[in-house]
Amino acid sequence: MPRSEAENERIRAAQRTAILAAARTVFAQRGLAATIDDVAAAAGVSHGLAYRYFASKAELFRALAEEALTAPAGSPNAAEMTQTPGEHLSCVLRALVANRRDHPEMFQLLSHVLADPSVPADLTALAERRGREFRAQLRELITEGQASGEVAGDDPDQLVTVIAACLDGLGRLSGQGEAAFPSAEIVLRMVMKPGQATGRSVVESKRRGRR
Repeated sequence: MPRSEAENERIRAAQRTAILAAARTVFAQRGLAATIDDVAAAAGVSHGLAYRYFASKAELFRALAEEALTAPAGSPNAAEMTQTPGEHLSCVLRALVANRRDHPEMFQLLSHVLADPSVPADLTALAERRGREFRAQLRELITEGQASGEVAGDDPDQLVTVIAACLDGLGRLSGQGEAAFPSAEIVLRMVMKPGQATGRSVVESKRRGRR
């Protein structure tokens, strides 16, 4: 019995997803030195099938880079809206560290976008713009946390630089696993005032004291 068009579409979507997943790992490891054959072998598909979905290595690399660079940051959820600035910053930093632990290939891929001169200029410009936006958002969280008394009083721009450098280094790690990967609490201790890294804030302590 021939497959329905819906079934064919499901199979095509699954094949494309498998190719993208394999390419993410291959390009993260080798950058643009990787080939379509490398990707096809990693995905367990034929050379011809890989080309059916992506006409060239450049097209495949662009699809991955744009996926990583245009992912929406997301809006604050209800829980975040009730957090103090320090608690919000703590949650954000924990999530950033966890992403680098769980998805190192995405951040290794982005490092190739910034470092490889053969990457198209528009992708490099997009990566640089997203980096500036990230640093600006991080600085805002830091200054809000300083105003609430939860974050260390160091120069905000220097704190941003330290955090960004640390996250960049963590993003280059691969295969460390949860047990060996550095704890987010180490990063938090560089930024939060003593006793604040767990998310217990000065503001909340004052609230409890008034009850």
